[in-house]
Amino acid sequence: MSHINYFLLIFFIGLTSLGFSQSAQNEDIDVLKMRIENYISHSELETDRGDYYSANDNLGKALILAEQINDKKSQGILHTKIAKLQYTVEQPEKALISLTKAAEIQREISDYPNLAITYNIRGILHASKKEYQNALDYFNSAKTKFEEENLEANISDITLNEAKVYIQMEDYPKAKALLEKSIILAKKYEQPKVLSSALTNSGKVLSLMGNNDKGLSMATEGMEIAKNNNIIENVNDSYFTLSEIYEKTQNYKLANEYLKKHIQLSDSILDIKRVNLSPEQKIQFINDYHEAEKKQMEVKLEEADASNNLTRITTILSIALITILSLLTLSLYKNNNIRLKTNNMLHKKHDELVVAKEKAELASKTKANFLSTVTHELRTPLYAVTGLTNMLLDENPKPEQVQHLKSLKFSGDYLLTFINDILQINKIEANKVELDPELFNLKKKVENVVSALNNSALDNNVKMHYEYEDGLPSNFVADQLKISQILINLIGNAIKFTKDGDIWVRVYKINQVHDIYTLRFEIEDNGIGITKEKQEHMFESFSQGSIQINRKYGGTGLGLSIVKGLIEILKGKIYLKSELGKGTTFFFEIPLTYSSETVAVEEKPKHYKNIEAVELSNIKILVVEDNKINQMITKKILNKMDLYCDVVDNGEEAVERVKQERYDVVLMDIHMPGISGLEATKIIRTFDKELTIFALTAVTIDDKMHEFEEAGFDDIISKPFKQEDFERKLFSAIRANENTTPSV
Repeated sequence: MSHINYFLLIFFIGLTSLGFSQSAQNEDIDVLKMRIENYISHSELETDRGDYYSANDNLGKALILAEQINDKKSQGILHTKIAKLQYTVEQPEKALISLTKAAEIQREISDYPNLAITYNIRGILHASKKEYQNALDYFNSAKTKFEEENLEANISDITLNEAKVYIQMEDYPKAKALLEKSIILAKKYEQPKVLSSALTNSGKVLSLMGNNDKGLSMATEGMEIAKNNNIIENVNDSYFTLSEIYEKTQNYKLANEYLKKHIQLSDSILDIKRVNLSPEQKIQFINDYHEAEKKQMEVKLEEADASNNLTRITTILSIALITILSLLTLSLYKNNNIRLKTNNMLHKKHDELVVAKEKAELASKTKANFLSTVTHELRTPLYAVTGLTNMLLDENPKPEQVQHLKSLKFSGDYLLTFINDILQINKIEANKVELDPELFNLKKKVENVVSALNNSALDNNVKMHYEYEDGLPSNFVADQLKISQILINLIGNAIKFTKDGDIWVRVYKINQVHDIYTLRFEIEDNGIGITKEKQEHMFESFSQGSIQINRKYGGTGLGLSIVKGLIEILKGKIYLKSELGKGTTFFFEIPLTYSSETVAVEEKPKHYKNIEAVELSNIKILVVEDNKINQMITKKILNKMDLYCDVVDNGEEAVERVKQERYDVVLMDIHMPGISGLEATKIIRTFDKELTIFALTAVTIDDKMHEFEEAGFDDIISKPFKQEDFERKLFSAIRANENTTPSV
């Protein structure tokens, strides 16, 4: 073999070895991570058995590995677990140091779920030292982090710990409320350890509040759950609690029996601690720790020596190359088999995903079609209800009839709002809501919303206060309609639940990065407030404070769910704080883009009576509607506006009428027997491009907008409609026709 070939071979082998070295390094990291997880699992098993020495040893080994591979997340978790163990074996100062290390790492890498766990344990530590306010502060911080991360399942343990602090502070009503919440969450997420402890502590609190019978029942239930799940510490606590309650009821025999059980079990637990934490084992632990450090240093020294020893390197490389070449063949063979198997699995998985996607799309389409049909079927009779009611109210009804008609109108409006809310929730959940950003004056927009709702506030003897931060710009680019809807919902809610009080609406900046302002909107009232238990469900669909509140104040329970959905679409967050009997504050934060452009002055829509006089005698309108009642209502509205109209009840006749006669406007229903309004409009557009055609429809407009545009409609009037909007659109079309029609 020539020297060149020899060196090429060596070069190739060297490159191959480098590639394998990198692969091996990645594989080593994965292996080390698995070992870390293994150590943690062993530690948890040993902790459950009371073998705290071995548990601590395994956590220490895991921490060394985590530091070697710079696994920050595992380091934070391990420091927290070590702290928990240190607290268990009565080393609070060491536990505090470990918790501080854990929190520093977790804040550095934004590991908020595990930071919340660290805060929880720190709260327990402060509670044990009778530093109750510090403990409650840390529990509150932990709960906030879990709420922000949508980890409701973890909150049960926090509320349990808070309750224990309030028991120590002898604030039993607060403890009782927190324990009830903890029990609900523990049942919901099947957490027997938390549930058994919460029930036992509820028994204790109820007994202290004078309800011994209920207390016994709760504590006994807690004991049974603890026994069934072999939770020794909770069994022991329940024995002591039952002993105390039986003593209060003067059942000294049972009190003595449970006290004996408690003492025996306590002695067993202490014996386990003594065995596992004997002085000899503590010395052994220290020696083992130093021995591990010594071995680690020896390995490092050997590596340093090896790096300076050419002969050693050559030997190692030779062995490594032979091993690599041997493994290469095996690796290629196995890799080929794995690839074939993986491809087969991927194809199978892909087919499953395709089927699942098709099913999901079909379900979504079915749901959309169902809602569209239901909407039409509900809106059509509503058109009759609201139309007839308005007409009757305008026709000088008898005094005794007015109240009945107003009630009927209110019911129609309520049902329409309910339908619209359901449709909007459906759109939000289906991710069909699109942003429409535009330049607007935020200060003026909020002021207009407050002003518009002020009359409703005055009806409840409520005074409105509006505060816009000094120096905060007014002109922003955002979806102003969605912001208005959010504010109308929240301020409307505040008005509804406040009598003889005040409402404050505040807007101020909390952050700014270049032109992006993060603004906070606050809506505060001093109304009836919301209970702690109900607060966490307030943003769910169909949620109300209570059945009594729903009956008294009304409402669909969808408003806050819509608000939350819209705020999330705007990339913001909403929060709530409230106290029963003292009021509620909703505050949401959204990012807005500042603009130095001037906002154009908005022209207010004018009522038709204020528009320049329009000659109506020659105006002809064709109403295409198959429902007889709706025909009558629409015709009466138009006649009241001094407009002449013809009525036909199907699409075919509409096409023929337009061919034979001249009309200025066509009001076209969509769902009709024969050809639909969409098809009729398409036919008309083949021979008349100028005629103004409005879709008079009860379907969900947003979902069908593209179909209306393609068919050739000029505008859409939704049924049931507000008469002012109907009039404005009609007269705008009539004036446009007048201006474009050439004089004869």
